[in-house]
Amino acid sequence: MYINPIAKDQPQYQPLPAYRFPDDPEGRIVCCWSLTWPERLRVLFSGKIWHQILTFNSPLQPQLLMAEKPNMEPK
Repeated sequence: MYINPIAKDQPQYQPLPAYRFPDDPEGRIVCCWSLTWPERLRVLFSGKIWHQILTFNSPLQPQLLMAEKPNMEPK
């Protein structure tokens, strides 16, 4: 599995571990987050997760949030 941290050399951001699908025509990248116990309780009772995207005024790319791990097997 190839992990390519996003923002690795940008000190103003925390690096985000990400899996980049090799030779994928859609250019897919997968990231996985773990919630702390207080965050899990907040989501349990509110039913909401906020997703903030920095576009730097460029067009927004498609986003997909899932509760299920995508198939990451090589094609």
